[in-house]
Amino acid sequence: MVMRVLVLLLVLSTVAWADKSPNAGKKEHLERVVAVVNDSIILQSELDARMVPVLQEAQQIADPVERRRRMAKLASQVLDEMVSEELIVQAAEQAKIEVDSGEVQAALDEIKQQNNLDDAGLQQALAQQGYTLQGYKADLRRQLLRLRAVNQLVAPKVQVTEEDIHARYDQMQRRSEAVSAVQLSHILIKLPEHPTEQQLAEAKEKAAQAMDRVKNGEAFAAVAKQVSEDPSTSGNGGELGWFQRGSINPDWEQIVFSMNKGDMRGPVTGPQGLHVFYVTDIKQSELKGYDQMKDQLQRELRRRELDKQTQTWTEELRKKAYIDIKLQ
Repeated sequence: MVMRVLVLLLVLSTVAWADKSPNAGKKEHLERVVAVVNDSIILQSELDARMVPVLQEAQQIADPVERRRRMAKLASQVLDEMVSEELIVQAAEQAKIEVDSGEVQAALDEIKQQNNLDDAGLQQALAQQGYTLQGYKADLRRQLLRLRAVNQLVAPKVQVTEEDIHARYDQMQRRSEAVSAVQLSHILIKLPEHPTEQQLAEAKEKAAQAMDRVKNGEAFAAVAKQVSEDPSTSGNGGELGWFQRGSINPDWEQIVFSMNKGDMRGPVTGPQGLHVFYVTDIKQSELKGYDQMKDQLQRELRRRELDKQTQTWTEELRKKAYIDIKLQ
């Protein structure tokens, strides 16, 4: 099976094609343009290929109206990403940034190694997903070009000072990274596997009402017993127990390990529905010294600032560009 990195690097399609076989007759198929970005276009086939990894869940929605709504929303989001990517490629080309064939081949060799594939295995895996090796290399080159553009045009603007690093370290001492374990309780508001917007809105309102009760002075455990739809924990006030770092969903960990004792957060999306989390107690561990953490923190802050600057830069490119979205 091709890993996600292979799925994300998608083949480009041609603008038009005509079947030249003897039995083809005169029929010709022209592809639909879904977006114009300055002097470039994005085709329906390109969008369809990029949609493949994200469509599976939406296609399982039983309600046809909700399924069409969800798929249309996904298409709009993916096309928006493709527009931003095209603008970055254009900015790279305008700045005369280049990626040669040797660099593309080196990246391809690394991908094969990471996925434990030889040349034949890679081509077979791509063919199974409807891609060609030539198209895959073309899109890989574009991805490398975008990365190089960010590194050359945005990264030089990123500045991380000694004061920034000290401030981050002080924050870590006060909050989440100093916490080694949390004692957690929750309220679960169940949702079906593919909820409608109305079902989601009703669940959010129910979670909000439960949180308001706690904020107004009711004990979390008492509210959980009455409201939570988790049969395994509602009887004991929603108590889930102690959790060490690395033992829960990474998205949840980021939230609950930034909470102090007595904090409540929610609603948080989970596989069964919406959760309201409450930290009843915490355990803290000693943080490494500043000198030991400095380089790590500097890299972390640079990465965050680079992401922020890249987003700002992309928004500026969009403001200056001619963009015509033709998606129906």
